[in-house]
Amino acid sequence: MTQPLVSIVSICWNRKDDIRESLLRIRNIDYPNLEIIVIDNASNDGTFAMIESEFPEVRLFQMPENSGIAAYNVGFKNAQGEYVVILDDDSFPHRDSLKRMVKKFEYDASLGVVAFDVRNFYNYDDVKNEAIEKTEDNRETAAIAKDYLLAFNGAGAGVRREVLEQSGFYPEEFFLYWNEQDTAFRILDMGYDIQFFSDVVAYHKFSPVNRSSRRAPFFYTRNAFWLIWKNYPLGMAMNITLRLIHDCFYSTMEQKTFVYLQAMLAAFINAGVLKGGRKPVNPDIARRLRIPLNLAFTFYR
Repeated sequence: MTQPLVSIVSICWNRKDDIRESLLRIRNIDYPNLEIIVIDNASNDGTFAMIESEFPEVRLFQMPENSGIAAYNVGFKNAQGEYVVILDDDSFPHRDSLKRMVKKFEYDASLGVVAFDVRNFYNYDDVKNEAIEKTEDNRETAAIAKDYLLAFNGAGAGVRREVLEQSGFYPEEFFLYWNEQDTAFRILDMGYDIQFFSDVVAYHKFSPVNRSSRRAPFFYTRNAFWLIWKNYPLGMAMNITLRLIHDCFYSTMEQKTFVYLQAMLAAFINAGVLKGGRKPVNPDIARRLRIPLNLAFTFYR
């Protein structure tokens, strides 16, 4: 019986060695019906030429400039698979993860997103030989919580392509960060589930250098406001906005940086980009979906 087509979608920007290693690992995936899509975000380190030369099986696209997470949408719109696997340029699935992911989807029609167990690549000496728990059904490996909902990690997640299309894809105005949470709000509000599975594994080269740059606290802070304004019911949105404003001023004084105030100002000044994009979700989803908004204020502590 023919297995459904799975589309792997990744973007890259000046990470030639990382994307090469990820693509080499992807070649070892034990799944027979796979397409690989990579969108190069205007890299200037030879990434595009390397992929074109060394990985002819990859459907390769090149952006005219670095458009951040908007480049993912190019891949999503061109994906032909029934299921889409989302990766970073420095992440890759365990060789058995895609066949396990497909099994989860086919077992449960209400499952919109399979959230991979994204593990730190540097904690494993030889990840390709690591044993992953073998299971027969979803109940043994699914993380089920009654009181809260989960989003997903963009370094490893599988989504039904039709669900991704109906959700409107990633919010291009965000550029970086909180895009998975914004998409998760819409998918959950459509009535689909997002579940984490411990036997569907991806590995990610976590980059502390990237996260410590100024752009991380800026985009995390600015987009936190936009995430709230787009998705939360009015009363909740107003309360959380006031809390975020307080946190911006407090963190500015505590950490002796103006980046939080600059990001807050940018959120208000440029809020027009959200025009037509506000769609408050069911209040129960807004209360139960865990969004660690305080993450924005941890970079200089």
